[in-house]
Amino acid sequence: MPKAKADPRTTLDQSAPDYWDAALAYLSSQDPVMRDLIQAYPGSFLRSRGAPYETLMRSIVGQQISVTSANAIWERLEARLGKPVTPQAALALGVPIREVGLSARKAGYLLDLSQWFAQTKGLEDSFSSLTDDEVVACLVARPGIGPWTAEMFLMFCLRRPDVFAVADLGLLKAIERLYKKDRSQAKGITDTWRPYRTVASWFLWRSLDPIPVEY
Repeated sequence: MPKAKADPRTTLDQSAPDYWDAALAYLSSQDPVMRDLIQAYPGSFLRSRGAPYETLMRSIVGQQISVTSANAIWERLEARLGKPVTPQAALALGVPIREVGLSARKAGYLLDLSQWFAQTKGLEDSFSSLTDDEVVACLVARPGIGPWTAEMFLMFCLRRPDVFAVADLGLLKAIERLYKKDRSQAKGITDTWRPYRTVASWFLWRSLDPIPVEY
């Protein structure tokens, strides 16, 4: 797949994951619904910011709100803290971080995360050497980071190929709509996507929202 032109306004990695084309071929051969969905969005792929701190901050901001709302809050946060958002800038602002449209609880989570990254040497580079399960275990020990946020980190920062967020309401909604199956039957469908459940998930999200999901 050809590389897209770099966008100077963003830190997004403009290249597809190494496994992307193989995943598209595999999913298309295994699942006719997924094949049609892939064909509906030609040339699109999951992009990564490659920045653990920013990805986790974005994931916390995006918890339980729409992609559009999350993007709007993040833009206001960048306007207050600068680009790229850093732990030091967030800690310097402190509690007024709420003024960008965050709840008190989310603001607290973001400041705790910022403190963790500011005080832990080498944290940014440590995740890539861990297994999926080890990454999840490390992250869920932090306030405000549950399995869903850890799974978003695996998918959008580390771009691990076989992650499915079982509690993501959007994914479950898309499965119900596209496959005419209830949520209790979701696992049987997702098992057919292994070892590329990340890719399948990304196309399910695209079926629900024209704005690509990016953390």
